[in-house]
Amino acid sequence: MPGLSRLTRWLLLGEWRAHPVRALVAIAAIAVGVSMGFAIHLINAAAFNEFSAAVKSLSGQADIQVQGRELLFDEAVYPQLASHPDVAVAAPILDVQAGVPGQDTPLRIIGIDAFRAGFISPDLTGVPGNGRMLDVLADDALFLSPAAEAWLGKRRGDTLNLRAGTRVITLRVAGPVQRARSGQRLAVMDIGALQWRLERVGKLSRVDLKLRSGVDRAAFQRALTADLERTWPGRFTVGQPNDADQESRTSNMSRAYRVNLTVLALVALFTGAFLVFSTQALSVMRRRSQFALLRVLGFERGQLLRQVLLEGASLGVAGSLLGISAGYALAATALHYFGGDLGAGYFPGIRPQVAFTPGAAIVFFGLGLGVALLGCLAPAWEAARARPAVAIKSGADEAPLSRLARVWPSLACLAIAALFAFAPPVFELPLFGYLAIALLLVGGIGLMPRFAAVTFRALEALLAKKRHPLPVLALSLGRLANAPGQASIALGGILASFSLMVAMGIMVSSFRVSVDDWMGHILPADLYVRTVDAGGTGYLSPAQQTALTALPGVQQIQFLRTRRVSLAPERPPVVVIARDIDVRDPARLLYLVGASAPIPAGARPAWVSEALLDLYGARVGQTLRLPLGGAETPFFVAGAWRDYANQSGSVVIQLADYRKLTGEGDVTDAALWTGDGVDAAALETRLRALPFGAALTFMRPGDIRAASLKIFDRSFAVTYLLEAIAIAIGLSGIAASFSAQTLARAREFGMLRHVGVTRRQVLQLLAFEGGLLTGLGVIAGFVLGLTISLILVFVINPQSFHWTMGLHLPWPLLGSVAAVLVIASIATALVSGRQDLSGGPVRAVREDW
Repeated sequence: MPGLSRLTRWLLLGEWRAHPVRALVAIAAIAVGVSMGFAIHLINAAAFNEFSAAVKSLSGQADIQVQGRELLFDEAVYPQLASHPDVAVAAPILDVQAGVPGQDTPLRIIGIDAFRAGFISPDLTGVPGNGRMLDVLADDALFLSPAAEAWLGKRRGDTLNLRAGTRVITLRVAGPVQRARSGQRLAVMDIGALQWRLERVGKLSRVDLKLRSGVDRAAFQRALTADLERTWPGRFTVGQPNDADQESRTSNMSRAYRVNLTVLALVALFTGAFLVFSTQALSVMRRRSQFALLRVLGFERGQLLRQVLLEGASLGVAGSLLGISAGYALAATALHYFGGDLGAGYFPGIRPQVAFTPGAAIVFFGLGLGVALLGCLAPAWEAARARPAVAIKSGADEAPLSRLARVWPSLACLAIAALFAFAPPVFELPLFGYLAIALLLVGGIGLMPRFAAVTFRALEALLAKKRHPLPVLALSLGRLANAPGQASIALGGILASFSLMVAMGIMVSSFRVSVDDWMGHILPADLYVRTVDAGGTGYLSPAQQTALTALPGVQQIQFLRTRRVSLAPERPPVVVIARDIDVRDPARLLYLVGASAPIPAGARPAWVSEALLDLYGARVGQTLRLPLGGAETPFFVAGAWRDYANQSGSVVIQLADYRKLTGEGDVTDAALWTGDGVDAAALETRLRALPFGAALTFMRPGDIRAASLKIFDRSFAVTYLLEAIAIAIGLSGIAASFSAQTLARAREFGMLRHVGVTRRQVLQLLAFEGGLLTGLGVIAGFVLGLTISLILVFVINPQSFHWTMGLHLPWPLLGSVAAVLVIASIATALVSGRQDLSGGPVRAVREDW
């Protein structure tokens, strides 16, 4: 057929000119999904790459690293490593997080041996001033990275105060660090001076080894591991810098978080695919007779199929290109204001820069184009296979939608979704849970034609039993009951957007309320005390603990000490929490979940978090070995508890057991209960009057909960944004669907006007249809969204983050959004109706050919 390309362009541009709003809504929906997914990928890639590069810069040119399973270990192992015949240089490292008075976050200080670090980690060496080369060995000097200098407002020659216990020590800024990455806040000083000043004498964090030429790294690693295990059983891990285990630890810290955000972005893209389907289905339905005429004039079936697919692809291309551009801009903005972890705290101390990745851009462009083609595939197939003799006749608009009423594919999707909801995680990710949600959405939307027909026919029959039924309402119900296919297009858009909003709203609300309830349970004391700006160097000595206990007005006091230990080299460290806990009633301080086990006589009890159950296979009633005090000690797992503060896992043990094993009497926190007639404010005044009172910070349970919920809201800011986008897409989809259907029914309204129906009654008809359709969509969307939220709360979150939560429904949010959707649909129907009725009945009827 000559001139096909010109005709194709004419048909495409003509459709866009005729209905620009519908096209723009579909493009915007695809752009939103692509931009969110691409932005999240760029943010996570930039943060992960920068974090890995920062770790590599600290490791320098080390071939092997020896680390303790405890945070610090005895330096007695160093001579064995340094004297090994295959080791050229052994550099000891002490890495601490020091509290800085007046700052909310600690300063990372790395202690090095300047004579050895230059061979392995030259980037960590300090740059002293002219004539002051001995500052690299001075006991009062440290060197700051540019980011730390900017953060603290310090330059060469200034003094810096640090926290050591409840004391403040003053050090001199001797100059900058040789080379530090952008945004990397750290300080470097002589390791001996750091050990002495911050009371870490005889302690190391790791030893970096540079091997002699020709030594096989892998063979040396195996041999050294065996040697250390014989000499120091269960105390050390030997690995290569940035090996698979370290990469895995870095990745695992944020993998579940970034995967969940990416899936939420793809959910927005799925909604965009449905809006493309809605747009193209209504367009094909409206132009069915026009396509039939083209077929009669010689337009082949394949050409018509390609035409409709081209129209959908044009929406996908425009939306994808717009989404890629917006995603890059969004990633740059988010990295600037929120950092690489979007406020979640996974990548502290780095300042990543966004970098455009062509490969990822192509993938997300393909996703946007793919969902657009998928959305218009069914309408294109229907347009191509329609018989011209039947399609050219008016009044057959519902015929091409009759296949939407098939029930068995939707029921099959729902059945498979139910099976997937109970499937275990894959690679520690709830992949089957995500598939279950997708199948629920597809199955729920597929049931809409049958659900709409059954519901509206029942309402029509109910209305017919009344003596004086409202004529306009009867017409509305009759139309909706007998044209369920067209109604289902609008219903599907409402269902997709509202159900996802309901699911995300319930999930976030459930998590937030559960966190608040959890903090209310684990914070029973009246006042909590710790050293100001403690970091990792603040503590309360035994003498200070005695002074707190003897303070008038203190009815009861409990102390707490935390320490990080490594249970598996490929996973982040777990937190050991040693506290005063009554073994007869551990639920008084811990939010226990599941059954507990009686503690055998002579056993050391431990209560593990839910993450220990999932990640390490710990079980109640069994034994867990913890590296404490230089040896692996067995603990009896007496129960499991819910811990929202430590995603990588935590273990609670008795403070007395911790002190006996480690010989340490210091604590990091104290919980105080006031006596009769003494309130928290009065007790706080007495605490400030102590000799070390100026070094203490005081927190009440309400303040801790408020601060924690603020951090929670910041971490879920992206989820709140996606909820708002889901609502906006839903409103736009409603507007586009009702506007298109109203315009397509111009002939119907013209006939109604001819038979005596007034313009006001036609508008009432549209208002009833809009309200009834949206109301039904809201009800179905709530049911579907509640079902999806059950998967999110009880499947996806436990499999992603390894903790459980209760179910809480945010009724005010759900009710207000439902009301907005109903009002918006009624308003859209009325606006579209006024525009359509402005031409008069005669003009409308003339279009009926």
